[in-house]
Amino acid sequence: MALLKRIAPPRKWRLPVFMLLGVAVGLGFFMMKEANVVAYLSDEPTACINCHVMNAEYITWDHSSHREVATCNDCHVPHDNEFKKYFFKAKDGLYHASIFTLRMEPEAIIMHEAGQEVVHQNCIRCHSDQVTDAKSLTWIASHKADRLDRPCWECHREVPHGRVRSLSSSGYQIAPIPIKEQQQLFVPTWLEEQLKEN
Repeated sequence: MALLKRIAPPRKWRLPVFMLLGVAVGLGFFMMKEANVVAYLSDEPTACINCHVMNAEYITWDHSSHREVATCNDCHVPHDNEFKKYFFKAKDGLYHASIFTLRMEPEAIIMHEAGQEVVHQNCIRCHSDQVTDAKSLTWIASHKADRLDRPCWECHREVPHGRVRSLSSSGYQIAPIPIKEQQQLFVPTWLEEQLKEN
């Protein structure tokens, strides 16, 4: 009994510790709500522009032919199995969130090696007919040997994001701000009156 008294923390510290844990958990849930974390579980492309640094990537994809057939996740996450898909999304998302929070984002976004491998495999997955088509092998020398070993974007540089993708290259275009359908925007009365006058 005496040993338990020495090991067990004094009761006077329990309340402050539980209060601090409650505050930490509450702040964590608040930050998750404000960061719209649930949106990242979807395949909606507007989730990728919660951070403004992805505006150039979103705009160039939105003006490409891939917009009609593929979302960001179709190209940028693995599709081997669900666990690998969501693990990769979580790992990549936490990396992007920490870089954005620390204000260390680069002017031009460049994929890291793991991301390049995933995109390359997804190109092959979606375009397997073109990759294995025997007719196209006759008009490009050594195309069969090179088509699976090197990244697709060595030849197809403009697909789907274009060649130049920096924050300054997208000009004054602003990607659509993701807004919940139920949420209404607050417009101050002075602005409403001014809009009515014009």
